Amino acid sequence: MITIGFHASHEQIAPGPLLAAARRAEEVGFDAAMCSDHIAPWSARQGESGHSWSWLGAALATTGLPFGVVTAPGQRYHPAVVAQAIATLGSMFPGRFWAALGSGEAMNEHVTGEPWPTKADRDDRLRECVDVIRALLAGEEVTHHGHVTVDRARVWSLPDVVPRLVGPAVTEATARRHAGWADGLVTVNQPVESLRRVVGAYREAGGRGPLALQVHVAWGDDDEAAFAVAHDQWRSNLLPPSVSWHLETPAQFDAVAELVRPEEVRGTVLVEHDASRLTARVAEMVACGFDEVYLHHVGQQQDAFLDAAGRTLLPLLREATTAATDGGAA
Repeated sequence: MITIGFHASHEQIAPGPLLAAARRAEEVGFDAAMCSDHIAPWSARQGESGHSWSWLGAALATTGLPFGVVTAPGQRYHPAVVAQAIATLGSMFPGRFWAALGSGEAMNEHVTGEPWPTKADRDDRLRECVDVIRALLAGEEVTHHGHVTVDRARVWSLPDVVPRLVGPAVTEATARRHAGWADGLVTVNQPVESLRRVVGAYREAGGRGPLALQVHVAWGDDDEAAFAVAHDQWRSNLLPPSVSWHLETPAQFDAVAELVRPEEVRGTVLVEHDASRLTARVAEMVACGFDEVYLHHVGQQQDAFLDAAGRTLLPLLREATTAATDGGAA
C-alpha cells in the first residue's frame, strides 16, 4: 500500500495556517506529511518562512501523522544541533519522524556569513555531518575536525526508535552518493524516465529503505485558474540546481524567474483540474518504484485542494497507485 502524504510548504504559508492545513490534511485522509526547512522563501510573492523545527513539534503533537523534514546540516545548523533536534522529536513521537539531510542552498546558508563551498566540498561536508549525527544518535560522545568541527558533543535525551536519516536527491549522481549512508531516498517529480534513472541509481548502488516522491500540483476549478496559481507561486522554482544552489535572496530568484517562459511551468508543476487525469499522472510516477508520495499544492490557499483531496483525489489515487504498483510487480 502506497503512503499518500501532504507537503507543508513553509515558504508559502504562515506557521499558524500551515498547521491548520496539516490538521485538515489528516482529517480528509492523508496518511503522512513532510515539510521544507528554509530561512527565506523562493520568491517575495511566497513571502513566508517559518521555523520548521518549532512547527514540527506542534504538528506532531496535534496530529497523529508521521512527519518528515528536508534540512541541511553543516552551515546554518551545526550537526550536533540537528542531532539533538532529531533525537528530541524522535523521543517524543516514536516512529513518527524522519529527516532528509541535504547539502543545502546558498539562499538559506549565506546568512552565517561563511563562504559558500563548492558542490564537492558541500557533499563531503554533508557526509561528515551524517556520520556525526548518527554517532550522536547512538549515544556516543563526538569530537571531529574536518569540514565541520565538533568538540566533545553528546546528546543526552535519546529516542528508543532512532528516526530514519533520508537522502534527498534530484539527480542520479546524488542518489548514488546517498546510497552509502541513507535509510531511504526522497526526490521530486520529474519526467518518468528521469525518475526511473534516479531510482535505479540509488538501488543499484545498494540504497536501502523506502523511496519517497514529492509532487508539485496546482489544483483549480479550471485550467486557467490552476495555471495562474502555478505561474504566480512556482515559476521561481523552475531553475536548475546549478543555478538555484547559488542564488542568495528571493529578489535574485524573482529576477531570474522573469526569464522563465510561462509554458515551462507545466514541466515542473502538474497543472490540473481533472481528478482522474491528475491521479493517472501521479500513479505513473509512483510506479517507478516509490513507496510514498507527498502532494504539494503550490497555492497559498489550501482549502479547495484539501476538500478535493478528501472528496475525490485520495480515493482515486489509492485505486490508481494500487493498480500501478500491482501492474509493476506483475
